[in-house]
Amino acid sequence: MSFCTLLLLAGCGNKPSDFFSGYAEADYVHLASPIAGTLTKLYLKRGDNAAQGAPAFVLEQESERAAREDAISHLQRAQAQLADLKKGKRPDEIAEAQAQLAQAQAALLLSSADLIRQQKLVTAKFISPAQLDAARAAVGSDKAHVNELQAQLRVTRLGARSDEISAAAQDVKSAAAQLAEANWKVDQKTLRIPVPAEVVDVLYQEGELVAAGGPVVTLLPPQNIKARFFVPEAILGTLQIGQSVSLQCDGCGAAIPATITFLSPTAEYTAPLIYSKENRSTLVFMIEARPSPQDARRLHPGQPLEIRLATAVAQKNQ
Repeated sequence: MSFCTLLLLAGCGNKPSDFFSGYAEADYVHLASPIAGTLTKLYLKRGDNAAQGAPAFVLEQESERAAREDAISHLQRAQAQLADLKKGKRPDEIAEAQAQLAQAQAALLLSSADLIRQQKLVTAKFISPAQLDAARAAVGSDKAHVNELQAQLRVTRLGARSDEISAAAQDVKSAAAQLAEANWKVDQKTLRIPVPAEVVDVLYQEGELVAAGGPVVTLLPPQNIKARFFVPEAILGTLQIGQSVSLQCDGCGAAIPATITFLSPTAEYTAPLIYSKENRSTLVFMIEARPSPQDARRLHPGQPLEIRLATAVAQKNQ
């Protein structure tokens, strides 16, 4: 017979019909790192009341820190390469291209002047037309050379091609993602308290190897403490989420107000009987109610409770 069944049987003695037996329960928070490592520093001990954001424990981080430094270097190299591709050639290279263009332009001026002289000489019949053709060819060659060097100078002043720049930009994004992952891994080796809570248990000691995902500290936030009790089928239909109840226990002092937060959709903890109209009264349904975090500190998981419906209290007072 289960513990809850015993509570129900115990509550069926001399208690009024508006009282139900139950017990305190809790949803524990297990603080763990997703990455394995040796526990190097433990800041908590069992029974501590830990504040939100306070350090909990640290695992060794040498390999993760080394990976982060490598990721930083990779990102810096990728950023430098992208910046270099976006820039043109170096100033000295541009100056060299400009000098070559000036030299070609001077040669074109010279060949153009020579062509004019050759045309005059051909008209005066001092030279043959063949020499004029040679002068015209020289001018055409010099013009082509000037055009070539002008194009080279434009390319020199430009950065790399767009596809090369795009590829380099993707390398920067990849390196930044690797750095973010490395930072995340380092951060996962230093755990802090997520919510104010009592330290229920410490499962490892400094120097021990903690497996990935292995809980190191078990926490109990006061808002995670709740009451569980069981009602017959006839009572279930009168209850609803948000309804008020009061909790009583030995040594708790005044009744503790709580609010129903869960109604079980299925029957639980019943005797192994075949269902019929005659025995359906043996069906019970689990109900959960939560007190305020301040009042929850007065309860302890596993503690027997007596729960009274606020509606029943109100009807009795009328």
